[in-house]
Amino acid sequence: MNKDSLIYVAGHDGFIGSALVRKLKELNYTNILLKAKEELDLKNQKKVREFLKKEEPEYIFLAEEKSGGILANSTYPADFIYENITIQTNIIDSAYRAKVKKLLFIGSCCSYPKLCPQPMKEEYLLSGPLEPTNEAYAIAKIAGIKMCQSYNSQYGTNYIVAIPANLYGLNDSFDLRDSHVIPALLMRFHKAKLLGEDSITIWGSGKPRREFLYVDDFADACIFLMINYEENEIINVGIGEDISIAELADLIKEITSFKGKIIYDKTKPDGMPRKLLDVERINALGWKAKTSVKNGIKNTYEWYKKLKK
Repeated sequence: MNKDSLIYVAGHDGFIGSALVRKLKELNYTNILLKAKEELDLKNQKKVREFLKKEEPEYIFLAEEKSGGILANSTYPADFIYENITIQTNIIDSAYRAKVKKLLFIGSCCSYPKLCPQPMKEEYLLSGPLEPTNEAYAIAKIAGIKMCQSYNSQYGTNYIVAIPANLYGLNDSFDLRDSHVIPALLMRFHKAKLLGEDSITIWGSGKPRREFLYVDDFADACIFLMINYEENEIINVGIGEDISIAELADLIKEITSFKGKIIYDKTKPDGMPRKLLDVERINALGWKAKTSVKNGIKNTYEWYKKLKK
């Protein structure tokens, strides 16, 4: 991938896409193709085919997706499975028809089984039942993975799949209905501090363990893989360590300077007991995450406070 290669970032105005654009510009890539949602509906097969045929990008980062936390996944499973399958199907197939040189599809660690051995190796995909609270989203992502692999096998395309740990960072969703755990907790702790509340209630037991990856590190990994990875097998991208939700809550309490008490509502679901990726494969290629969870959350909180001003 040359500095002047035409690179299309699908979903550039979203959470992951905006991080990819930031990182590409930081690395002096000069020919980035962007198209806002208002200009191109990625759920429209005809429009997507026409767009890629006309523009002829050499490389595609497929970052457009519909995602969210336990509440959003449980409330909108039909939206999650329909929108993700439709968008990724349109782009993957249209990329083949437009003879795109290489495509990177972004999967999800939710696609691993609920009771997956830890840390989760790439070969554990489809080895057991999924977590029910995010099954629709996970199945959509698995369909995208298998579509990329099938096109590689049948048509000789060069489509690779990166599986990130739980992502957080700048431009994440801070809507309580749709947000993941870190932005949801940052927002709630910040609001509770401003209102002088004496406690915060968190869903679940606090025992599940999660691995969190700063989105700018993930963007860096995606570009690294686009340049250095050619295999048909999926590849995990993570920081290589996890923390419990209770430990995360304590860390966010410290960062936001909230002085109240944390209460756990054990009547609410925990989700998967643990999600830690095995990152030996990408580490062996020469890539490692640079941002600690504490520093990443601090950066995200500073960005959020500026956003709220």
